[in-house]
Amino acid sequence: MASTGGKQRGNYGNSAASAGPYYFEEEERVWKPWVVPLFVIANVAVFIGTMYVNNCPSNPTPFGSCVARFLHRFSFQPLRQNPLLGPSSSTLDKMGALEWNKVVEQHEGWRLITCIWLHAGVIHLLANMLSLIFIGIRLEQQFGFLRIGIIYLVSGFGGSVLSSLFVRNSISVGASGALFGLLGAMLSELITNWTIYSNKARILFFKILCILICVTYISLNQFAFVGCCIINTCRHHCDQLGCGNTSTC
Repeated sequence: MASTGGKQRGNYGNSAASAGPYYFEEEERVWKPWVVPLFVIANVAVFIGTMYVNNCPSNPTPFGSCVARFLHRFSFQPLRQNPLLGPSSSTLDKMGALEWNKVVEQHEGWRLITCIWLHAGVIHLLANMLSLIFIGIRLEQQFGFLRIGIIYLVSGFGGSVLSSLFVRNSISVGASGALFGLLGAMLSELITNWTIYSNKARILFFKILCILICVTYISLNQFAFVGCCIINTCRHHCDQLGCGNTSTC
C-alpha cells in the first residue's frame, strides 16, 4: 500500500486472472463549510443588535459627541470612551458581558456564553472575524462542521471560565478564546500528521502565518488564551487515548 498526497493506491496483481495491476484511489473528503460562516453572521448580527440597544444619540456622555452620527442610533460612542468604534461598557454589560462579580456573586453563569458573541467595537469585530474566516474555513473543510463547531463553542466557554477567575476589575467580551481553540486544533493536527505531509515547507509556512496573526490577541485576553490551551491539551490527550472521534477544545 502506497500513499501519495492524500490518495491511496493499491496493487491487486497477484491474481492469475488479472491482466495487470489494479489501482484504486481514495481522495480525502472535503467538507463544504457552513458553520464558520454562520458563526460570522451571528457575531455580526449580535454586534448590530448591541449598537441598536446602545443608541448613543439618546444617551449623551461627558466624553463628547457620538462618532458617525449619520448612523443615528447605530452611531458609535465617543472615541475618548471607546476607541474601537463600538458601544459603551454599560451596554455591553446589559447585553451579557463577562463580569466576575455577576458570574460568581450573582450566579449569572449565562454570561460565560453570551460574552463570546459580544465585541467591543467594529475594529475588534473585524479582527476576530477575519481570523475566524482565515483559520476556521480551512479547518471545517478538512474536519467537518461538527468537530469545528464543538471546538469553537467549548473553547470559548473554557476561555470565559478562566478569564472570569482572573479578570475581576473589568468586563470582558470577544471570541478570542474560541479563536485560540481553533488555533490549538490546527497545531494539534499539524503535530499529529506531520509525517504524512508531502510539502512540509508550504504547510509549515501556512501554520506559522496563522500563529503570527492570532497571537496578537494574547495581549487582549491572555487568560482566555491560556484557558483554551489547557482544554485543547486535554482534548489532544483524549484523542490519543481513544476517547472518541469528535474533536473538542
